[in-house]
Order: sequence, then structure tokens, then C-alpha cells
Amino acid sequence: MEAAQLTLAIRSTLNTTRIIQQYMQHRNLAKRYRARRRRQRGHVSDQDMDTDFSESMGPANACIMVLMGQVHAVERRFWARETSTDWWDRILLQVWDDSQWLQNFRMRKGTFIELCDLLSPALRRMNTKMRATLTVEKRVAIALCKLATPDSYLSVGNQFGVGKSTVGAAVMQVAHAIKDLLISRVVTLGNVQVIVDGFAAMGFPNCGGAIDGTYIPILAPEHQAGEYLNRKGYFSIVLQALVDHKGRFTNIIVGWPGKVHDARIFRNSGLFQKLQEGTLFPDQKITVGDVEMPICTLGDPAYPLMPWLMKPYTGSLDSSQELFNYRLSKCRMAVECAFGRLKARLRSLLTRLDLSETNIPTVITACCVLHNICESKGETFMAGWEVEANRLAVGYAQPDTRAVRRAQEGAVRIREALKTSFMTGQATV
Repeated sequence: MEAAQLTLAIRSTLNTTRIIQQYMQHRNLAKRYRARRRRQRGHVSDQDMDTDFSESMGPANACIMVLMGQVHAVERRFWARETSTDWWDRILLQVWDDSQWLQNFRMRKGTFIELCDLLSPALRRMNTKMRATLTVEKRVAIALCKLATPDSYLSVGNQFGVGKSTVGAAVMQVAHAIKDLLISRVVTLGNVQVIVDGFAAMGFPNCGGAIDGTYIPILAPEHQAGEYLNRKGYFSIVLQALVDHKGRFTNIIVGWPGKVHDARIFRNSGLFQKLQEGTLFPDQKITVGDVEMPICTLGDPAYPLMPWLMKPYTGSLDSSQELFNYRLSKCRMAVECAFGRLKARLRSLLTRLDLSETNIPTVITACCVLHNICESKGETFMAGWEVEANRLAVGYAQPDTRAVRRAQEGAVRIREALKTSFMTGQATV
């Protein structure tokens, strides 16, 4: 063998030896840490006391073993910082009662288990040689904890014994699963007659829902940031929603930049098209005075006055107009309360979402689904949540009502007839 080839072979052998030593040193550190943890818990095995490879031989012996082929390939694995999962494994799953589940995850344990069962087809994963996958339950719990609090990814990860990147991945996996599997089942109109009766009991006849929009604050996007800067001076995405008399979302429109007016978002939505075509609600009319009125929705002055969308009078008002506005406002409070409860339950919506523009609508949609599940299951809404939400919302003012003057003649007649009937109490089916 020539001198150059011999030198190259020796260098290759030494490099291989160095890699093996580094590997064994890492393994020794991990083994010592695990042994210390076992000793602290009172469990010490013979294996924990084994002499380490790197301590029992020097570079010369390692070189000889490499040349003799006595060092065999080891199974590949990821090296990860060991973290504690005791909070999840020993306390949360075994000790916590429903009130503690509600405070931290916004739902009782029974509702949580049902949610996991529904999402399991999309979230179930297989273990790999690299590491064991998170269970469906743990992944959902991580996502709920992150959505329910303004805590950082690192803080949530420390609670569950996972890294912050794992928290981010869990949030998006769960959000996508909710969007794919549950939105069509949970965010839906349901029994229209029950909704109509509910709004009638609140003072407005033949009403199928209340509509409004709200800003969800976000970090400045990388592209076209100016489009997301709303009139209040911060970056946001608009959530526009139709709700029933109990504040459950029956239709949501998510993703428009904060600069866009509510009326434009509405006119470019599938909801507007269905209302215009008369396909959203059953063809059920009532007679108000001498005017027929279809099932309608209620909006603020930012929306156009249509036969199927009633909005308040503006300007100088007489007593009959004030009464009409009072009745409409009382019922339209359902959507404002829904937004308030949504953000108080899932407080991440009150801080600037640090997600990409493509992921934010998915997360907001998932939050709306979770809100509906909690409302439908009768999950308690704790009084302290609203106080905390108001504190977090300081600095993120919501849209002003910029009145839209457009109105159809038939809509004006319906509103005038309703105004008169409220004064006389003569609205009839």
C-alpha cells in the first residue's frame, strides 16, 4: 500500500473512531441521567450500573476494534432532550376533576373524550423506529391548552413534556382534523323553526339569525401587510358569522383581511348568495300589516337593508323607530355575545396569532367549532373568563359601524310594517 493511501486509511479510521466516541459519550450522558432519575425514585437496576463504553477504552483500543470489525452499526434514533410528562400522565388524567378540566381545556373530561373519538380517524398515528407518537388524547389536549390560553408554545410544551415545535404541529393537526371532520356537522343551521321561535320570544318575529363581524388580531403578514391593517390600527383577519338565538354559529366566513368592510365580505360570500336565492331558510312568510315578510336575518347599519336582512334606523329617530331598533338590537346581541364567549373561551384569539396567513383561517374555524360543541354540551362559561378576556382585548378595538345606505324598496316596506306592528302589537303569522 502506498504511503498516501495508508495515510488516507488512517485518517478515515480516526474519523470513524471520533464519531463512535462522540456517540458513546452522548449515550453515557443519557444513561447517567436515566439512572439518576431511577435512583431518585428508588429504582436502580444492574443495567444502570454498567461501565460506560467510552470510559473503558481509549482511542487505541477503539481503532483496533474498528479495524477488526468488532464495532457494529447501531440502530438510528433521534437524540432529544428528556422532559417530564408527569403532569399529563399522573395528575391530569388520574387526579383532575371536571372543574379543573373546564378551567384548563374549556370542557369537561367527558366532552373531551367524545371530541377525541370524533377526531381519532384523522389524528391516529403509527409509532416509528425514531420515537413513539403522541396519543390522540395528548395531541388534542395540547391543542386545546394552547388555544384556550395566551401562553407561549414553549410554556405549553413544558407542561406536557414536549418541545414547542411539537405544540405547533399538534395545534395545526387538530385544527385541520376539526375542519375536515366536524365543521359540516357542528356549524350548521339545524332546526330553523326552533331558531325562529327563539328569536320571536326575544321580541323579533320570523328571524332566522343575527350576523356581524369581528377582528381577530394577527402578527404583520410577510406579504401585502397593508391589506390586513384595519381601521383601528392593528393587523387582523375578519371573522363574519351568522348565529342562532343561543349564540351558536350557523355559518362562518373566515379569512378576509382586516381592511375589508363587512358589507363587501358579506356580498362576496356563499351566505349572501343563499339568502338572495331564498335557499338558506324554508319558504315561510308571515304577514305584517299588509306586507309579507320572509324569514330574515338581523344586522347592524354596516349591512344592506334587504327583504331578508333587517337593520336599524339611523339618524334622528322617532319613538316608533327607537322601539324597532331596541327590538332588533336585543336580538342582535346574540351574535355579539357569541363573539365574546368565543374569545373568552379560546383566549389565543385575543392575542396576535403567530401563524401564517394560510393557517390562521383554519385555526379560527376550529375555534368556532369548539365554541359550538361547548355551547351544545352545556359547558359552563365561568364568570372570570370574561374579565380576563376584557383585559386581553384592551388595545384591540372592534369595527365601527359604517352605515351602508343601500336598501331595496320591498325591504323598506317590510321594515316600516314591522315598526308599526311593534307599536301596535299586531305582527301575525
